[in-house]
Amino acid sequence: MLFGEYAVDKSLTRTGSVSRIPAFIAEFMIGRLCSEPGEKCIDEVTAKVNELYPEPSSRELFLGRLKEKGAIKILDEFRVRVNLKKDLFLLQIPALSIDDALIDERIIKENERLYSGLWGVGLLIYDPGLQTKGKNLTPVMMEDFEPFQAYNIDVEVFREARTSFSLGEWIDVLVTSVGLNPSAYSLKQKLLLLVRLIPMAEANVNILELGPRATGKTFTYRNLTYYSRIYSGGIVSPAKLFYDARSNIPGDLVVNDVVVFDEISKIKFSNSDEVVAKLKDYMVDGYFERGGFHPKRPSTCSLVLIGNVDAEKTATTQGIISHLPSFMHDTAFLDRVHGFIHGWELPKIMKSDEHLARGYGIASDYLAEVLHRIRTESLEKEVESTFELQGAPTIRDEKAVKKLLSGALKLLFPDEGYDKEELALVAEPLVELRNNVNRLLNALSPREFPARNLRLKVRG
Repeated sequence: MLFGEYAVDKSLTRTGSVSRIPAFIAEFMIGRLCSEPGEKCIDEVTAKVNELYPEPSSRELFLGRLKEKGAIKILDEFRVRVNLKKDLFLLQIPALSIDDALIDERIIKENERLYSGLWGVGLLIYDPGLQTKGKNLTPVMMEDFEPFQAYNIDVEVFREARTSFSLGEWIDVLVTSVGLNPSAYSLKQKLLLLVRLIPMAEANVNILELGPRATGKTFTYRNLTYYSRIYSGGIVSPAKLFYDARSNIPGDLVVNDVVVFDEISKIKFSNSDEVVAKLKDYMVDGYFERGGFHPKRPSTCSLVLIGNVDAEKTATTQGIISHLPSFMHDTAFLDRVHGFIHGWELPKIMKSDEHLARGYGIASDYLAEVLHRIRTESLEKEVESTFELQGAPTIRDEKAVKKLLSGALKLLFPDEGYDKEELALVAEPLVELRNNVNRLLNALSPREFPARNLRLKVRG
């Protein structure tokens, strides 16, 4: 098998019995615990999850066991934060609603990803004496940790495996790997599904997607990568998003690869003028300034804006615009969006046997790590030398198309093996994503943004 230990039977993770954990953790546990696929394997994983991962209703039960026995193991997405005032590393244990436990510094040195959040099994020790030593913190210490995510991975396996597939076959492998059944989608639809991966594979890409419910808009970002932060409605503060000057903690735009604003019509900013202004600046070149945070330090985080739209509203551009929040009616903001996915062109995910993945695909945690690694590369220069953008493009059009194509080439041709026909096939739907943005801009301000139709020509 080309991917060896990085391949997993995707149909096994469709079961609801492991639905409490992200797909990439379920797949990791299947690969770790099961010698053979099948119902017995799922039963083993389910039992292990129930044993180690507290449900909200069982929090007190696990805390009681910790107090009684003095030590327990739990599965969780642990996170470390630094408190310089107390000269401590503090451990967050979400499943137990603890955010001020202690942790052996050796564990942090061996698992630096704990700073941004890392799934695994931790050995927790309860010691009342830690209250004095830990300066009145929760008297719990993590003394051992087993990460449940791929860490030391070989990206070359991904590049070399591509040479064994045709373009169509590779597209199907990637679609299967994100948990969907490629046979349920047309080629154009499969390419749209893979556009969702571009913000994970390319730095500072801004994507808008509107579509009906149940088309998998949030599914990819929640189940494939652990380098994402999803805001599902609610209030978002500048401190949380950019930088918290009071606690000296970088915001989600700094520590993640992708920030997703889900249900954007329900997103509210605690200081709307400040957040929108800073977002507009950030979307241009990846820089922002807030409080004491160094203004020249960039972030590579991509932005994804997702919203639900009623099917009958998609017939007109004005109907689509009516589903955008007021801050996105600002053409200066909207022009910074690189591509707009028409989610209504994708079918609803209604039947698991029809739309969800079958058979083997790339393990989600491995694929997530590959995307994280390759996003440090850029193929914009190759795009510029390979393609000619036509149709009176603006500078922002050029930048948007370069970003989208750079990400797509890394995903679809990681071995850099492609021909002219394949490039044209891939480029056409990507350019259309930028045309979708331009149609919205034209509807909002026809004089400032006259109608135009961008086209790509593959250079000879």
